Amino acid sequence: MLACLFLLFATVSNAQNAKGTNSIFARENLIAWCIVPYDVKNRTPAERSEMLNKLGITMLAYDWREKHVPEFDTELDELEKHHIALQAFWLYSGPNPENDKNLDIIIDLLKRHQVKTQIWCMVAGIEDIDSMTQEEKVKVHAKAIAYIADKAAEIGCSVGLYNHGGWYGEPENQLEIIRYLKKPNIGIVYNFHHAEEQIDRFPEFFPRIVPHLMALNLAGLKKGNPVKVVPIGEGDAEPKMMQIVKNSKYHGPIGIINEDTAPDAEEGLTVNINGLKKVLKQMNEKEALKTYQ
Repeated sequence: MLACLFLLFATVSNAQNAKGTNSIFARENLIAWCIVPYDVKNRTPAERSEMLNKLGITMLAYDWREKHVPEFDTELDELEKHHIALQAFWLYSGPNPENDKNLDIIIDLLKRHQVKTQIWCMVAGIEDIDSMTQEEKVKVHAKAIAYIADKAAEIGCSVGLYNHGGWYGEPENQLEIIRYLKKPNIGIVYNFHHAEEQIDRFPEFFPRIVPHLMALNLAGLKKGNPVKVVPIGEGDAEPKMMQIVKNSKYHGPIGIINEDTAPDAEEGLTVNINGLKKVLKQMNEKEALKTYQ
């Protein structure tokens, strides 16, 4: 029953998933990510939606900074006007989210607009974490996540644990948090652009996170010391990782990012879409490629 309920939450706003093709890499299944603060043109909500329409991207995961808070309502209005689904809303919080004013703002915003979406959540700022046992680390993170998940559930939303380095960013630890809490609206958002230290383990842990996977964001990964994050198609690790994703039971959305790709968000998304097409040719994903013509 929990797994079925989770699937309902995990596929929020995902009716567009791979129209006309079975490939998760189809254009219709792409989410734009990291395009709000990572945009030298500082586009307005209207300009951002117009850009996504131009690129044929129908979903947005909303990354923001404090200066964008006054624009929240306008952003959602413009997305609706331009027929773009709000696939996710970013939240960076701490060990006591009950004191996080931005969480209250986001929950109220989504409730007023009657938007059911995913909250991509990172929890940081936990003191003395290095001195804690594994069990203590799980519990202290779980306490914060439980509060956020309960608030999200009240308005029909789900919470994705977002890998961004550190203990919290390890998939195995996220799985422990999920198992500890046993809440149906908690899953995982996996990011290639924060997977530098996880490349070699990817074939091992990825099948384990698939039942909980809400979204997967692509990037290029070039092996070395250190591993470099590059545009899709310019690395030597992401094609194999994408093949593993293709062969798995994952059927959710695929994120295209602009973090550190180009100053202009439109240019960065275009670079990564072209790189994705390059990898899809290598993978012989003919059906997916048709959606980019």
